Amino acid sequence: MRLVFATGNKGKLREASEILGDEFELLSSAQAGVTEDVEETGLTLKDNSIIKAEYIFSKTGLDCFADDTGLEVDALGGAPGVFTARYAGEGCNFDDNIRKLLAELAALDAASAGTPVPRTARFRSVVTLIIGGEKHFFEGVMEGKIALEKAGCGGFGYDPVFIADEYPDQTVAELPEETKNAISHRGRALRAMAAWLRTSAK
Repeated sequence: MRLVFATGNKGKLREASEILGDEFELLSSAQAGVTEDVEETGLTLKDNSIIKAEYIFSKTGLDCFADDTGLEVDALGGAPGVFTARYAGEGCNFDDNIRKLLAELAALDAASAGTPVPRTARFRSVVTLIIGGEKHFFEGVMEGKIALEKAGCGGFGYDPVFIADEYPDQTVAELPEETKNAISHRGRALRAMAAWLRTSAK
């Protein structure tokens, strides 16, 4: 089955291809002929995933899916959330975002009179699939906590500072990719999507 994945992120495309397996042929947005960025103006992860999927479908007419993912840090009231990719401001990169995140948690620790704030957090992914012109939604969550400092060189995004509950002694960036995919938020959402496609899509 051929699907367009509404992303220009090579890491996400590779991850999704590995998760979904050989029975699905994934095309990036650019491979489907869509090279412009889509402005993510939604107030929720689901809103943004819908915006991206609908844009690709409107341009190509092809079955497609999009995801939006947020990091929710409890001590920061659920931030960065929908602003995960641009937490440090427009034009930032993930090193900038990580520096801001760690600095904010350190500041909270410093203000808490010697009692470190909880560093519990989660990644949440919402996938919008458009197939045959109809929308379907899938969600995945990976629970964990924020590390004190960066570790590991695998993955992408916030992986160097996120410690999943299943592997409490390593950041996600230190895990083998196959291990990460088995527990990741995006992996769970995409496997749910793939299971639905195998049983429900005509």
